[in-house]
Amino acid sequence: MTTTQLTPQSLADRLLIRLHSLLLEADAQTKPLEHDPYRSQLFELFVTAEGAGYLQRDATPDFSPEGLCRLLGERWGLTQAAKDATEGQAALPQDHLRKMRLLWSLSRMWMEWDYAWRRWEEFHGFHEDDAAKA
Repeated sequence: MTTTQLTPQSLADRLLIRLHSLLLEADAQTKPLEHDPYRSQLFELFVTAEGAGYLQRDATPDFSPEGLCRLLGERWGLTQAAKDATEGQAALPQDHLRKMRLLWSLSRMWMEWDYAWRRWEEFHGFHEDDAAKA
């Protein structure tokens, strides 16, 4: 009797798979990412990615807005489709254009969250000096 051993997926793999699924679900439902339930679920994934250090400069994997666009764009064939459209001086196919719009929305939201996350303490009056005084 042989047993098959499952290899656990890394956190990065699980995050990317979940992001991919949410984007495709929103596309299929023709719902904007900026509205719940997608917005809150995407934010939870952002928090997890940030906590794992995937948004830091030179992180591997790179879950910065640019990194996510690159990872998902490659997965969806957008990189090659854009190159082919440019070389052939043709319009991007509608399916690829829809996915490109999803990536733009995700990227914009991810950048806004990252900016706010990094400046939280600055706008909420907490400083290391305050902690030392307490």
